Amino acid sequence: MSDAALIEIKAEARRAAFARRKAAHAAAAPGAAGRLSEVLAGYRGVPLAGYMPIRTEIDPLPAMAEAAAHGPVGVPVIVTEGAPLVFSRWEPECEMVEGPFGASVPAKGELFEPEILIVPLVGFDRQGGRLGYGGGFYDRTLEKLRAKRPTLAIGFAYGAQEAARLPLEVTDQPLDMLVTEAEVISFG
Repeated sequence: MSDAALIEIKAEARRAAFARRKAAHAAAAPGAAGRLSEVLAGYRGVPLAGYMPIRTEIDPLPAMAEAAAHGPVGVPVIVTEGAPLVFSRWEPECEMVEGPFGASVPAKGELFEPEILIVPLVGFDRQGGRLGYGGGFYDRTLEKLRAKRPTLAIGFAYGAQEAARLPLEVTDQPLDMLVTEAEVISFG
């Protein structure tokens, strides 16, 4: 398959996944992060990073706030296009400022390296595949972190974001686990 064909197939998969996510977000009931909190309870104190939800992303903030009572929690910061993400310490109610791509980042930039990443996504499949926004930020970041030590990648999504099979490239980093509002799926 040519690069151009794969790019178009991924673009179509993204369009379909965005539509499913938008519908799931509109219909979501409160408490969607409950399963994520249950999973993170098994990793109390392990440095982790979540994300500040944008647009129709499922909201991990309640689970992140609970985890912050037991250990360091951070959020991603985009340094520059084409580079891995860095992570700034976050706490509930900390002062936030607008960062690149519309995601908020802590005003006080205390950087650290997480061992667990709660990863936002557009689509996922039952083989551990993740379809992101197309910038490769999480793929580069996971590759860098995993080269240093085991790093757990937990995708967090609405169940409706599932696809039968995603078009993936060799640079796409797999998820270790996927958590939805209704279930926990472990891979490998």
